[in-house]
Amino acid sequence: MALITVVGASGRQGMAQVRQALAAGYDVRALSRHEDPFAGAKIEGSDKVEVRPIDLYDTETYKNAFEGSDYIFYTHPLQARADRAVLVGQVGKAGAEAGVKRVVWNTSSWIPDKPGDAFTYAGNTAGINALWRSGAPGTVFGSVLFMDNLLTNWARPFIVNEGRYVYPHNPQLEANWISLDDVAKFMLASIERPDMEGAWLNIGGPERLKGKQVTEILSNTFKKPIKYDPCTPAEFGKYLVEAAGDDMPAEMRAAFADGIRDFYEYNNTAPTKPFEVEMGHVYERFPELEGKLEPMQDWANRQDWGESNHRPAFG
Repeated sequence: MALITVVGASGRQGMAQVRQALAAGYDVRALSRHEDPFAGAKIEGSDKVEVRPIDLYDTETYKNAFEGSDYIFYTHPLQARADRAVLVGQVGKAGAEAGVKRVVWNTSSWIPDKPGDAFTYAGNTAGINALWRSGAPGTVFGSVLFMDNLLTNWARPFIVNEGRYVYPHNPQLEANWISLDDVAKFMLASIERPDMEGAWLNIGGPERLKGKQVTEILSNTFKKPIKYDPCTPAEFGKYLVEAAGDDMPAEMRAAFADGIRDFYEYNNTAPTKPFEVEMGHVYERFPELEGKLEPMQDWANRQDWGESNHRPAFG
């Protein structure tokens, strides 16, 4: 079977890509700085996964990491020390040299129709151009907002311990939340599609939800009232820094918190509505996934919300 190499396999997004690739019958290689990239997470078939090291900031490590790969799945690290265009361009160049059939980049955020939007959105535009120039056949997905964020240590404790859904969305903001497993399904569905080579597409989940609708879903799951209690973008930035703990260098914390604050202030008012996805267009491109994407209620009901179900803060 074809070999899919997952960059950042120890993160939440990479784990979902490994999980879905294994379920689809592919051979999988996990790239990580950790010897045990799954850190005890339950992934069926993970004993069959080959693990190799990679350092995204040392391109000398790329050759061994990508050797023999048919496909590369790449997700940009949230705390990256280099910008999106630099890293995805380097991954694409090394993938081309390794002769891969496709590099699939999950941007973890919305892709604008034209250059000029702020924050990661501008980086996505520049990154797509870098990937196209790298020489590797590429496909890019702009996944806008993840259900799995609710399991992290900057969201889950409020829900489980305090009965509060705390997020920096204004009450009228609507979002097409998508599960990380469904993001991985899009990535897998694209790799043997010639029409998706050199293409990008924003993707989301099957529902467009406001904050109070999210709390209704969580209330149904926990069989108790969950209060919609939005925080400010500045508060959210502080929560993420606290959740990162020692994994985030002290000198990065203030700038990171300010960046999160500015990002969500922009999202709350941007006329482009970066968390919304026109799913009709998505289903035109991927008709096989229509009716197969997971609604948030189904996703929430099947989760283990306990302390033992560790989720990295980022990744």
